[in-house]
Amino acid sequence: MKTAFDKIRAGLDDAIAFAEGETFRGVINVPAKVDVRAIRRMLHLKQEDFAARFGFGLARLRDWEQGRSSPDSAVRAYLTVIEKDPKAVERALGAAEDNLAEERLAG
Repeated sequence: MKTAFDKIRAGLDDAIAFAEGETFRGVINVPAKVDVRAIRRMLHLKQEDFAARFGFGLARLRDWEQGRSSPDSAVRAYLTVIEKDPKAVERALGAAEDNLAEERLAG
């Protein structure tokens, strides 16, 4: 059985490894529930605008907000990123859109 010291040391070892560039040792915790409506309202967006901006189907978004279904873990992770840094998501999606347009022009 691991002692408290062993657990603390393991955590410190992981932190040091991460600081040195190793990214595979950490564990990402995706929230079990995400309040989609609260995230959308925090951004002052209508359902239609939120869905279009972040690539969700409008019907699916409404189902989440009304409790008829729940987002899966990947979508919950994505929504968490939107909540924490929506501008970063917009930049990333905009860059992806720009790259796709460039590929279409080149091909």
